[in-house]
Amino acid sequence: MSDLMQSIEAAVAAIRKVTDATPEFGIVLGTGLGALAREIEVEAKIPYEDIPGFAKTSVESHQGDFLIGKLSGRTVVAMEGRFHFYEGWSMQQITFPVRVMRALGANFLVVSSASGGMNPMHRAGDLVLIDDHLNLIGDNPLVGPNDEKLGPRFPDMSRPYDPALRDLAERIALEEGIRAHRGVYVAVAGPNLETRAEYRFLRALGADVVGMSTVPEVIVGVHAGMRILGVTCITDRCLPDALEPVDIDEIIHIANEAEPRLTTLIRRIVKEAE
Repeated sequence: MSDLMQSIEAAVAAIRKVTDATPEFGIVLGTGLGALAREIEVEAKIPYEDIPGFAKTSVESHQGDFLIGKLSGRTVVAMEGRFHFYEGWSMQQITFPVRVMRALGANFLVVSSASGGMNPMHRAGDLVLIDDHLNLIGDNPLVGPNDEKLGPRFPDMSRPYDPALRDLAERIALEEGIRAHRGVYVAVAGPNLETRAEYRFLRALGADVVGMSTVPEVIVGVHAGMRILGVTCITDRCLPDALEPVDIDEIIHIANEAEPRLTTLIRRIVKEAE
């Protein structure tokens, strides 16, 4: 048994001491987007420090709890805050909770985040349904020995985001009057925001939004055979020729304003996904 598999089993064993629920969905709640947690009928709330192998989140607005309960009548497990590469964690530590979600039974993975918008047609507060991504973090969570019991050595990434889930999300957004676009997410290491030249470069590569998360978790989700939906909230517009300074408080404020729309979207996706 690989070291990773042993770590996953230890984490699952600790969780099973609290609950025997088997989730269908794993949900990652990003910066300023934690209100969905209040919609969950929580059966178990486990601090990250009580789960072997879990790191600790140091980011403002990330609570640091693993929630298991009911949402829209279906069992879910949710990360109330995530881990980031810029905090000093390895890519394997960042993505370990996804491994645990899968081991608990989750087949679906919904990953949310806050991001900077580089597409001039998008506005702050809009949601973007991630259609594809670029990994410019400079590392990959699959580097190192591969355990075939967890996934293949060379996972295919031609469709990392499930087309049927994305189509469902688009239909729900249209029915609910939510501004939602398809777009390409580029992940960078952070923690600084980008320069004007960097925004031009990333936009030229084909990216619509930029952030410091999401992609590592998606890579591991694909490796584990999960069906994935990625949703990001544009919290600031990153147009090089009209760039204005922005700070974390403003980013969280915009994310908070978008929370009701994201909550509506995810709640219905959990209810209607097949």
